[in-house]
Amino acid sequence: MIIDANELIAGRMATGVAKKALLGEKIDIVNCENALITGKKKEIFERFKVRRDRGDALKGPYNPTMSDRFIRRMIRGMLPYKQEKGRLAFKRVMCYLGVPDEFKDKKFETIKSAHISKSKTMSYTTIGELCKHLKK
Repeated sequence: MIIDANELIAGRMATGVAKKALLGEKIDIVNCENALITGKKKEIFERFKVRRDRGDALKGPYNPTMSDRFIRRMIRGMLPYKQEKGRLAFKRVMCYLGVPDEFKDKKFETIKSAHISKSKTMSYTTIGELCKHLKK
């Protein structure tokens, strides 16, 4: 299954992907930089900046600043990662920036319940913008 993350709310998409991965389905997510996080931009940036600055540079915790790794880490948080079934499910999930050549002619699916039109708020930011801000 190939999911296009354009205009999808990242958290809702991640829960759907985690459930399908636990059922044994292989999932590829393309256009991860276009996934959305709802809320006021300033508050989102502050929340994730605090999360990034927590801990030690040598000991962790490590928070990714690339969009595809950011989404994959979000999905990992929704899996029972410390159990074998969670680790196997996590290996079945792959995230990509843009659309790789191997998926150009394939048909993409979407998760209707995760689309931004289902959201009550219209203030949001993309994962790509957030990751650029975190790199500063």
